[in-house]
Amino acid sequence: MNIDLKGFTEAYYRKLGGDLETVKRFIRRSAVSCHVGLTTLIVPGENDSEKEMEEEAKWIASVDTDIPLHVTRFFPRYKMEDRQATEVGKVYRLKGRAEKYLKYVYTGNC
Repeated sequence: MNIDLKGFTEAYYRKLGGDLETVKRFIRRSAVSCHVGLTTLIVPGENDSEKEMEEEAKWIASVDTDIPLHVTRFFPRYKMEDRQATEVGKVYRLKGRAEKYLKYVYTGNC
């Protein structure tokens, strides 16, 4: 299954109407019984810090270093037209951070 991991701060999840700890529990449970892949859409000014990506990748690795992570470029659409698309270089830098901890990290929309 593919699970969207929107970011790795509780504040960002609350802003989106969710709960990070609930998503983390779901990922842990799912990884025990099936193949899990994760996707994080990198939104400029929201979840695009290298520190946050490093924390996210460390946590994912604590579950299983074989879980693939897709680091995906954001494009302004619908209700989020108030910012530019994620810089391609930023997506690749964040991928590099995640690769310190995870075996399979991919970029998307670049």
